Amino acid sequence: MSFDALGTGALDYLSCRYGTSKLLFRGPRRTLTVPYVAFLGGTETYGKFIENPFPSLVEQHISMTCVNLGCVNAGIDVFSKDMQIAEMTNDAAVTVVQVMGAHNMSNRFYSVHPRRNDRFLQASSLLQAIYREVDFAEFNFNKHMLGRLLTLSPDRFQTVVDELREAWVGRMRGMLRGISGKTVLLWFADHAPEDDLAPDDERDPWYVTRAMIEQLGSEVTDVVEVVASDTALALGTEGMVFSQMETPAANNLMGPAAHQEAAEAVAAKLREIM
Repeated sequence: MSFDALGTGALDYLSCRYGTSKLLFRGPRRTLTVPYVAFLGGTETYGKFIENPFPSLVEQHISMTCVNLGCVNAGIDVFSKDMQIAEMTNDAAVTVVQVMGAHNMSNRFYSVHPRRNDRFLQASSLLQAIYREVDFAEFNFNKHMLGRLLTLSPDRFQTVVDELREAWVGRMRGMLRGISGKTVLLWFADHAPEDDLAPDDERDPWYVTRAMIEQLGSEVTDVVEVVASDTALALGTEGMVFSQMETPAANNLMGPAAHQEAAEAVAAKLREIM
């Protein structure tokens, strides 16, 4: 089991499980007494290196239990295939779904680990036919594999990106339709969603455009767009908790000030729709 999953390091994530799920979530474990708000998402929702990530801050704002179901490096697959999560979101007053990247999910070109979605498993025969010169056995992570494909042929790589984007919209639509209660789609990043992205744009969430989000408008109760302010970003890792070995990873994430901004925006929307 990885250090990320165990939550070891400078910050104790109080890892916990819910019901029959095989996933480890950010603790402390919450009592699932209705009403509560469920949060699905990746590293930002989990709150890597953040003592009080935005779901816990939202709880302080609205005085209602907020259950953090975020997973580090998660894609859509980890949530759409877990029956326990489906049960928990259906019981929630509102489910907040963070926009996650399109690269960490299985698609026509490659498959990923069902729980550690950032881990590459194998390429399909279709992708192998497009990139005949590549030995896919050398890759363990999606980002490494995709970076290599881009370097070899930007033109061929556009076909891969197009597939990921199409699959993302379909997978998100299916997941959102499976949630019976109200849903809020959350964009939380250091930049606004754009109308178009170059194939080599590797800002999180990877490959997701504004048009993709707009296609999901009819599937959600509302959308909240949070772009961390320049002031919050300028603080860098100030207030984050991490060991020396974790410094490179921490430098790539938004800090507590950005999480506070996200919490305020989400809390305002929850008060409006509940």
